[in-house]
Amino acid sequence: QVQLVESGGGLVQAGGSLKLSCVASGNIFRLNTMNWYRQGPGKQRELVASITRSGTTNYAGSVKGRFTISRDNAKNTAYLQMNSLKPEDTAVYYCNAGGLGTDFLSHDYWGQGTQVTVSS
Repeated sequence: QVQLVESGGGLVQAGGSLKLSCVASGNIFRLNTMNWYRQGPGKQRELVASITRSGTTNYAGSVKGRFTISRDNAKNTAYLQMNSLKPEDTAVYYCNAGGLGTDFLSHDYWGQGTQVTVSS
């Protein structure tokens, strides 16, 4: 069993910052690419940012230059630093990771989500 637990969400004014964390625990052998997704009210879930195990990053155009994804492989943890937040960033943010379990099978892991609300 593997758990991804997000934290750091909350209510912030436009222009403010938040830092999300995602900690993976359980029967993990190795995590590969880690991703942050979000789903806003009435919207489809979208990929916000991703980071490979070696640190290569990619961002959605709407957050490029404002959000920074990072990770600590030793701690099986990913972070999402969000600056210059806008009301349209309001969403539930989900952590996702692909990797190998201790069964040496590939798995796709998801967290339960953390709410980010940006007020205007």
